[in-house]
Amino acid sequence: MKSGCMKIIGINGSPRKHWNTGTLIEHALKGARSSGAETECVNLYNLNYKGCISCFSCKRDGSGYGKCIVNDELKPILDQITNTDALIIGTPIYYGSATGEMRSFMERLLFPRKSWDDWSSLVEKKIPVGIIFTMGATEYQMKQMSYESHLRLMEQYFRDIFGICESLYCTNTVHVSDYSQYRMKYFDVVGKNKRRDEVFPEDCQKAYDMGLRFVQDFEENKCL
Repeated sequence: MKSGCMKIIGINGSPRKHWNTGTLIEHALKGARSSGAETECVNLYNLNYKGCISCFSCKRDGSGYGKCIVNDELKPILDQITNTDALIIGTPIYYGSATGEMRSFMERLLFPRKSWDDWSSLVEKKIPVGIIFTMGATEYQMKQMSYESHLRLMEQYFRDIFGICESLYCTNTVHVSDYSQYRMKYFDVVGKNKRRDEVFPEDCQKAYDMGLRFVQDFEENKCL
């Protein structure tokens, strides 16, 4: 990435690179690029890594304090995030929570950056984090199954470490392009496809606006 302009990293926690979650992340990054930001998207399912191994090396006194020492394919991404100016994180919701790869990423990213001396954040440079949640559940089902309260907790984890966090909820997403090829009769396919045509473009615009706003706020703060 070039120096001098805002740097934003997108983190895709979906196993599908170009489906609902990936599409929304790309719109957010596109919005950021439209205002001059340098962007990159990381697909977690392309990487070979694990979650926290509970070694507590990141809590030990010394040069490794506050850092994850596990040396795998996630480590360069974690190092890169230290120098980025914003994060756009996206995950589909499986069984009411983020994907396993996203959870493992969160453990490795957030735990080392939390002080166990005073419970503060070890991150000196606060950056905005945008989280994009996609789910097959309708908005009504999301509230009925209390998804929102759980996902708000995920937002709070990022806010505690990085200072700023906002979310975009994309509900009732389509699972596949042709439902007739699958045993999925439970779902209202007509309603899902209608929402895909009418509402999903609005969600894409919201994602685009999020990326654009992050850059605009960054530029304004540079002038203060």
